[in-house]
Amino acid sequence: MNKKRFMSTKQLVLAGVMTALVIVLQLLSTTPIFGPFSTAVALVPITIGACLCGPIIGAWLGFIFALVVLFTGGASLFFAYSPLGTIIIVILKGALCGLVAGFVYKALNRVNDILAGVAASIICPVTNTAVFLLGSLIFLSGDAQEIGAKFGFGGSPLAIFWAIAMINFIFELGMCTVLGPVVVKLINIRKKQIK
Repeated sequence: MNKKRFMSTKQLVLAGVMTALVIVLQLLSTTPIFGPFSTAVALVPITIGACLCGPIIGAWLGFIFALVVLFTGGASLFFAYSPLGTIIIVILKGALCGLVAGFVYKALNRVNDILAGVAASIICPVTNTAVFLLGSLIFLSGDAQEIGAKFGFGGSPLAIFWAIAMINFIFELGMCTVLGPVVVKLINIRKKQIK
């Protein structure tokens, strides 16, 4: 009886390389660009890893991304208001963006690899931002006034908070969408090497 392996040696090595890339890229992008939010450049290797190695490795890469965000102080603004909520939001958004990207790629790959790669590249930042906004609504909405005042937001702090999150999201979406064809190219190179 020959059991199918969970991961091949190539997938394990690729997962290790993608893990290192996630750590390095996220460490390099810890400076906030739009208000209190740093840009998640690590979404690109998370997407590539999720496409090449599957949803579980995608979730692993997202989890590593979340740990880097937590340990480098990328979520310190929110940690002051809801430590447990911040940890839950950051870990869930990281793990889910990789997991969902992997499942989307796996589902659409049967139809078309280009569509699958681009869709995974789009769904990764969409999931990341959606979970962040939903988590913020659950855990941080009561503190929106105070968070807004910290950054000098006038008017409705919650609306401005969400607007800045959306600007950050558009940047991440653009970055991932532009790099989507690169993901597809890498996948096609890998397929040719296997044949």
